[in-house]
Amino acid sequence: MSGLLLAVILLAVSFGSTPIPIGTIVKILLNGTGIFHFARQWDPTDELIVWQVRMPGVVGAALVGSGLAVAGVLFQGMLRNPLADPFLIGTSSGAALGATIAFVLPFDTLYGSLFSLTPFLAFIGAMLTVMLVYSIARTGGQTPVVTLLLAGVVINAVLVAFQTLILTLSPNAHFGIEALFNWLSGGVSVTSWPPIFLVGAIIVVGVICSLTLSGVLDAFALGEEGAAHLGLHVERRKLLIIALGSLLTAAAVSISGLIGFVGLVTPHTMRLLLGPRHRLLLPTSALGGAIFLTLADLLARIVIAPAVLPVGVFTALVGAPFFLFLLRNSKREYRW
Repeated sequence: MSGLLLAVILLAVSFGSTPIPIGTIVKILLNGTGIFHFARQWDPTDELIVWQVRMPGVVGAALVGSGLAVAGVLFQGMLRNPLADPFLIGTSSGAALGATIAFVLPFDTLYGSLFSLTPFLAFIGAMLTVMLVYSIARTGGQTPVVTLLLAGVVINAVLVAFQTLILTLSPNAHFGIEALFNWLSGGVSVTSWPPIFLVGAIIVVGVICSLTLSGVLDAFALGEEGAAHLGLHVERRKLLIIALGSLLTAAAVSISGLIGFVGLVTPHTMRLLLGPRHRLLLPTSALGGAIFLTLADLLARIVIAPAVLPVGVFTALVGAPFFLFLLRNSKREYRW
């Protein structure tokens, strides 16, 4: 899967208004490492396109897909709910409200800049919302799963109402409606490296930390009481999983907007192919999510080029039929 991800990234970088052969891309990338030195037989513009135009967006798509997929595994494992996704407990509505505030403010919120208000406020909104939902659901030193889900649904509805209210009353709303719609539809629009480095560091560290929780998630499959009998400190582990999953989700949506489906279906696809053990499920979901979203982003860019479709359209229209086919034709019983 790592080899496939590398091939998909090279393929995604090669397509665009100026096609660049994959062989040329490999030489440009290897030259950039300083280890290999190839004679520059390509147009200098190609090197600029690869490093400064296409590669940040492609790497960003891979990071977002990886983060959302791993967050989906964490929430599904902890909540023992096959319908759980990274946005279940209010992350999406918090991020959307933060982005809405950024778009209606009378400041320059150029999307893709490291210091842009849009990704920053989306990240802050997502994290604050999860903290609010968790504090509401926590009673008597415990956080019941049902209460957590219900609190997430209610807070989601309230924040969507606030978002609508802000757009209705703000005098600057009409300037940002189209940009906000594109953000809510999902799409990795990063065109520089600084935000990729920042978000990438969060996602890579988050994915690595999640790998240490594979045994914990396996224990949660027995139920909270069963996990406690195995010696697990259930509440402490739940808080850690919620914090880690929310951090991954918030970091991902800060540069991509709201992209659904990746965190819901990628973990289930990996379960169908490889089984339910989290020791294998977590890393393969990270790679699978990166591959899936990179391909979806590529299709969004080339189907009606030079226009770009929202990548969320492809994650649903392409991914859903594939998953249903896999689910229907699996030769073994689906194991959760």
